[in-house]
Amino acid sequence: MRADGKRLKNADPMYTVASYIMDKRIDAMNMITIDIPYDPMQDYLNAKRKQGIKLSHMSLLIAAYLRTAAEFPLLNRFIVNKKAYARNEYVVSMVVLTPGAGDHGTMAKVHFENTDTIFDVNRKMEEFIEANRTAPENNGTEKIIKILLSAPGILSIGVPFLKFLDKHGLLPKSIIEMSPFHNSLVISNLISIRTNHIYHHCYDFGTTGVFITMGNLREVPRRKGDEVVFERCMPLGVVMDERICSGSYFASAFRKLKKYLKNPELLELPPEVVNPDPDI
Repeated sequence: MRADGKRLKNADPMYTVASYIMDKRIDAMNMITIDIPYDPMQDYLNAKRKQGIKLSHMSLLIAAYLRTAAEFPLLNRFIVNKKAYARNEYVVSMVVLTPGAGDHGTMAKVHFENTDTIFDVNRKMEEFIEANRTAPENNGTEKIIKILLSAPGILSIGVPFLKFLDKHGLLPKSIIEMSPFHNSLVISNLISIRTNHIYHHCYDFGTTGVFITMGNLREVPRRKGDEVVFERCMPLGVVMDERICSGSYFASAFRKLKKYLKNPELLELPPEVVNPDPDI
């Protein structure tokens, strides 16, 4: 048993076969753009700001994803060495830019619970960003990088060794905790650098199953009665490892994600439903 997940022995045989046919995560990437109506989110954030509560679009997206994952637990699965696992935690990786360092950023991850409300998520996000901006040297990723670059030859030997340990479920929990590549979700806010959404690959090393980027706002045509109107949207570039669940499952999950982002007030209370992985 891995330190970060439990082996699934009763998973759909189709996905077992798929993991042998598509043995690398990059082979199994599916991509989609989801246009999220911007005004409902912004109206909600403005209303909360008037109440003295400052929330962010990033916190909204993460809270909505966690709420969705509470109902659709297969989103928190991952594939390593052709074997399917149910992750035993909810972890989101992201990049935090370091002030005064040009384009340098540090990548790290935040631990959440699938019962977290938007207020819980926002508090954890603020604590995470503050800690990584003021003391990036304490970041686990930065520590691993310094070790791998500390002497000639360590990088070329150390990285393959870590990959070997990970492949066979032997990577220590302490290393998994420091690794930003072992997560439930990677999210990147490209709006902050005024860039369009992209389809970012899911890393072969680690356990990333879903990668979401938030891109520049755009107007999307919608039919309203007999006319076409343009709706301001925040596009999400989503990349998925298709081996963790079916396309119809992903589609249902992302419809629910969109529902929560169009109605953010639903995220203020803990979820009414938390479904366990059916194959554990």
